[in-house]
Amino acid sequence: MAVVKGVKEKVHLPLYDSIFVKPKEQLGKTQSSNVLRFFQDVTGKTKLLTNMQAASLLPHWNTYEARALRVVISDLAAQFPDAPTASIEFSVTPSTGSARNVNLNTFSLRHFVDFKRRVESAGGAPSTLTKQDDIDALGLKLTAGGLPTTLAAGEAITIDRSVLKDAEIKFEQQVSRVVPVSEQIFPNNGFGSVIGKFIYNTVTTFFVGEKIMIQVPTWFFPSGAGPYSEDGKVTTHGEPSPQATFRFAEPIFVDTQQNFRVEIEIPESDVLSDLQKLYGPLFIWVVIDGYMTRDVQ
Repeated sequence: MAVVKGVKEKVHLPLYDSIFVKPKEQLGKTQSSNVLRFFQDVTGKTKLLTNMQAASLLPHWNTYEARALRVVISDLAAQFPDAPTASIEFSVTPSTGSARNVNLNTFSLRHFVDFKRRVESAGGAPSTLTKQDDIDALGLKLTAGGLPTTLAAGEAITIDRSVLKDAEIKFEQQVSRVVPVSEQIFPNNGFGSVIGKFIYNTVTTFFVGEKIMIQVPTWFFPSGAGPYSEDGKVTTHGEPSPQATFRFAEPIFVDTQQNFRVEIEIPESDVLSDLQKLYGPLFIWVVIDGYMTRDVQ
């Protein structure tokens, strides 16, 4: 449709952009810097990830009146890869006969997380594999002297904290910082949450041109979106109501063809190292909520 010259309309149109971590991948794979930038890289993103048409610019000759800003972080269950793998040696003693050494091969990062949860949920009690079917069901391979073998009657493999620590060391020797953080291994179980770790350790800045319009810790910008539960099993960054977010005392104006962006900085190096180890699926959205003034068509 043709543009009606001299006539403008004002519409409520939030602008959003996001960073997405794919399942079984880590945030550090694509975000090596301590600054996460939004509205600057929109190429190849789907409508789920952004509604921006061009990086840092409003479409055509539009102007924008920013009234609120929110940060939305997904609370999806992390998925862990099958690599790297480790070979763990055990000494097993059957009910009759002498002890022998066996190796549990193809012990992956996914297995590590599974057994870590089993052991810690039982207060540190070891997890025991007593049947060959249990080993096969997990996709693990048992060898003795380099040759395939099976558990004999009465034999058992015990996986405890020391075994898991040994596996963790072997994983880190292969790939640096590959072991997940506790917040993802034990979500909502006394270790805090990924959302809490993120909002309390980062600083969010809204730039228009090169001028800082606001710069405060990220907890200042509740999401006002997402699931909500009162059973203590779900963590959200703000009640899921559009009103439950930060609103500017005065509107912030973005003029025609004026650059803007939002940056979330992670000042502490140890926190940065932990956040870069986060596994997907993970979404981090920044939403600028306000009014777009545009030509009528």
